[in-house]
Amino acid sequence: MKTLKDVISLKFKTSESEGVIFHGEGQQGDYITLELKKAKLVLNLNLGSNQLGSIYGHTSVMTGSLLDDHHWHSIIIERHGRNINLTLDRHMQHFRTNGEFDYLDLDYEITFGGMPFSGKPSSNSRKNFKGCMESINYNGNNITDLAKRKKLEPSYVGNLSFSCVEPHTVPVFFNATSYLEVPGRPSQDLFSVSFLFRTWNPNGLLVFSNFADDLGNVEMDINEGKVSVHINATQVKKNRIDISS
Repeated sequence: MKTLKDVISLKFKTSESEGVIFHGEGQQGDYITLELKKAKLVLNLNLGSNQLGSIYGHTSVMTGSLLDDHHWHSIIIERHGRNINLTLDRHMQHFRTNGEFDYLDLDYEITFGGMPFSGKPSSNSRKNFKGCMESINYNGNNITDLAKRKKLEPSYVGNLSFSCVEPHTVPVFFNATSYLEVPGRPSQDLFSVSFLFRTWNPNGLLVFSNFADDLGNVEMDINEGKVSVHINATQVKKNRIDISS
């Protein structure tokens, strides 16, 4: 395919912070890759470069954050030559690609949810998308419907299910006055806790525990948007340890 205009749209939701949403490339060096990196959306696009380096077409644009929240997010990519509109959840970003070429020249298949191993260093370091997609539309073709009716040639690779499995997690919501208290384990030398959290508040107490035998306490909180850990140990000389991230 050699296109001057492209319109690609889809919706996705995932709990993973990394993954290729779609990818296409050509023998002329053109490529387009949309992926999640550190829970942000990254579009990599090249309408053509030359070996002399005088024409360098690689363009990379990043948008959004915290997209691994398992909520539906919508993407629309509209390209006319070098002019691109990238819309994420109704927030549009306009940019122009680098280089001098207007056509996207793709010789191979376009893949959604991952990219085939091409032997290039870029292909084996990228994770496949893990989550749900719907309403995939590529230049007027309803990819979701075609895949479900098995009208795509070549067809999909691996296990696809046409339903969205919800994660088996039970969230807990805290307001300004609530807390959850669980029994301690006084015979243990190890204190270990792990959890995921989301909040709009810049300050708040996350975890607090007294050590047995009045040996001190541990406290984890959010202070001005940063997570801090404070360990008070009564039996050592330097009795307070503060860690901030």
